[in-house]
Amino acid sequence: MSTAPPSTVLDKEVRRRRTFAIISHPDAGKTTLTEKLLLFSGAIQIAGSVKARKATRHATSDWMEIEKQRGISVASSVMQMEYRDCVINLLDTPGHQDFSEDTYRVLTAVDAALMVIDAANGVEPQTRRLLQVCRARNTPILTFVNKMDREVKDPLALMDEIERELGMEVVPFTWPVGMGKQFHGVMDLREQQMRVFSPGEDRDHHNDEILAGLDNPAYAQRFGMQFEQAQGEIELLTDAAPPFDREEFLAGRQTPMFFGSAVNNFGVREVLDALVDLAPAPGHRMAIQREVTPGEAKFTGVVFKIQANMDPAHRDRIAFLRVASGHFERGMRLKVVRSGKELRPNTVVSFLSQRRELLDEAYAGDIIGIPNHGVLQLGDTLTEGEALQFTGLPFFAPEMFRSVEVADPLKTKQLKAGLTQLGEEGAIQVFRPVVGTVLLLGAVGQLQFEVVAHRLEHEYGCKARILPSRFQVARWVTCDEADGGERELKRFIDSNSHRVAYDAVDAPTVLVEYAPELRAIEANWPKIKFHALREHAGLVFQRRIGD
Repeated sequence: MSTAPPSTVLDKEVRRRRTFAIISHPDAGKTTLTEKLLLFSGAIQIAGSVKARKATRHATSDWMEIEKQRGISVASSVMQMEYRDCVINLLDTPGHQDFSEDTYRVLTAVDAALMVIDAANGVEPQTRRLLQVCRARNTPILTFVNKMDREVKDPLALMDEIERELGMEVVPFTWPVGMGKQFHGVMDLREQQMRVFSPGEDRDHHNDEILAGLDNPAYAQRFGMQFEQAQGEIELLTDAAPPFDREEFLAGRQTPMFFGSAVNNFGVREVLDALVDLAPAPGHRMAIQREVTPGEAKFTGVVFKIQANMDPAHRDRIAFLRVASGHFERGMRLKVVRSGKELRPNTVVSFLSQRRELLDEAYAGDIIGIPNHGVLQLGDTLTEGEALQFTGLPFFAPEMFRSVEVADPLKTKQLKAGLTQLGEEGAIQVFRPVVGTVLLLGAVGQLQFEVVAHRLEHEYGCKARILPSRFQVARWVTCDEADGGERELKRFIDSNSHRVAYDAVDAPTVLVEYAPELRAIEANWPKIKFHALREHAGLVFQRRIGD
């Protein structure tokens, strides 16, 4: 039986939490910035190089073998650290657009986002896409303009581009003095001081040079025309830029902007301070039944990510759970609302990417990892007994399909086990056709198929052939009780068995070659509903029809 702490303790712990995700276009420097935030918070002592693929040191947040080989992030990493008496839960999302579904689910678990923009490239397609997701959820966003030590766009032009492309007011909190080889540092407009740039530092020595004031007479002599230009721009911004409005920021309509160079540890401290000062503590979350507030005494949480084989030696499966309310204690009794099963997790962990620590307690806003063997699914709600179902964890209809076969028939069992786990964690969507034995894979982008083939071989010892498929379009199918419900849905499946498959949670799905074919099926079956999106496994799609 759990013993809830006094409400004053609970409230204090919730107020200490900051849970945010880092989002960006690929190669904007997101993983490097993640690493440097860990460095400045004291969570790690030395930063890994993301680009040095042949080196033995890799970025802490890139733990998967294929990430180390390619220098990209394809899985979402979770890291927890303490800074200025705040507990910071940092989620590093995949930057690659092929993994946008995983990123979307991660964004449902955070209270704020840090958007990284490459100062040379400005706003890029994936940035727009991710921002749309944040705006749909009114997620507060801080903006870090990275790579100022390179030849980049004019900062005023960048600011204008962000406002125009992303539809948000931009409020500069720091402003650059120069760029590229003439990058001298940033003016901290809040603290009325200048932090002088020094390149190539791999460690945090707490020895940045700080100069007081924004108009110190010594600046012109020391930094020349770069200072004079920055001074003119700051004067312009003082008159033209809107003042920071916390309510507008919390509503996702205004973004504080910072400049720096993550690879050189520069401008990172200001971002970390702003996250503590500006990002909101955990807020309420909507369940179907009611609104859940973080200060409630009873524990509730939702599984937003599942990852297999974070430790290949143990063949483990970790369910990442966002604590929505209350106080978690190791060994407490929890109910999986979807299945009604009881859990008493005794090996719950917190993360510094692949490094993990046994966890005794957690509070609303924290991200905890629960090792399990298939008991938990994406979207599952855990409570101390109340029947709640949190909303908003989406699955999108795939846009690309492949069939998959095992190269060695003796490895068929490993193929099915591997695909089952990878499908349940959301790395790819796996479909079992009603007719035939060849499994189908569905994905948003080509890279997902490559990652799955790599993981099947290296994590499950099963070399797979990924082959073309004739299917192009998928829709989940349901039928309301008023229209015949289960009986009508079974009749549809029986009549279309050559193009129906079941996904990882046994939701029936119709697969077709062309959109006109789908429109014809919809016209012929008016009582059947066709869905391009489904939420969690726990409601409509809990049972397989016809079993």
